[in-house]
Amino acid sequence: MDEHYFTADPTTPFKRVPVRTNVWGHWLELTSGSGVFAQGRLDIGTGVLLREAAPPEDAREVLDLGCGYGVIGLAIAVAVPEARVTAVDVNERALLLARENAERLGVADRFTAVLPDEVDPAASYDEIWSNPPIRVGKDALHELLLAWLPRLRPEGRALMVVGKNLGSDSLASWLGEQGYPTEKLSSAKGFRVLESRPAS
Repeated sequence: MDEHYFTADPTTPFKRVPVRTNVWGHWLELTSGSGVFAQGRLDIGTGVLLREAAPPEDAREVLDLGCGYGVIGLAIAVAVPEARVTAVDVNERALLLARENAERLGVADRFTAVLPDEVDPAASYDEIWSNPPIRVGKDALHELLLAWLPRLRPEGRALMVVGKNLGSDSLASWLGEQGYPTEKLSSAKGFRVLESRPAS
């Protein structure tokens, strides 16, 4: 059976691959790897999200949902020194790389990369940032979002980047129906950046 980046424990031989990118004026020297989403590069969707959205200066607790090797959450931790970031993923190899990257960037005291079941059930967040794993399928994606969006604080928001051809508009409508009014903040390179907020 083919493995995917959302496989919990990839059996692909582990090869580390460097990634260097500038986010919000900060150079990030990162390590990606085989068996992890976007090996050796900053994927287009994540790049769109980080270019089109400003760093969450007022956020103190941030969730990076489906963190991969950690680029979104690490960019936030570097740009917003007051923020604590929880990064979650089902891929153990991705979490290992995210932790290594946090150490290298000097933010390991404010960046925690864990499996979903290891997150405190009572934890809540000012912001959730995600390039969600659309390819897990609609049902699994909906289940994932409904597990985490309720953790948003009343004045919080979720930012997600989703390909237009992968259902960004229908996802926005569905999120609204679930009690998370969602608007398109921007569109670039075939992707939309969506902002969801808890219904008041």
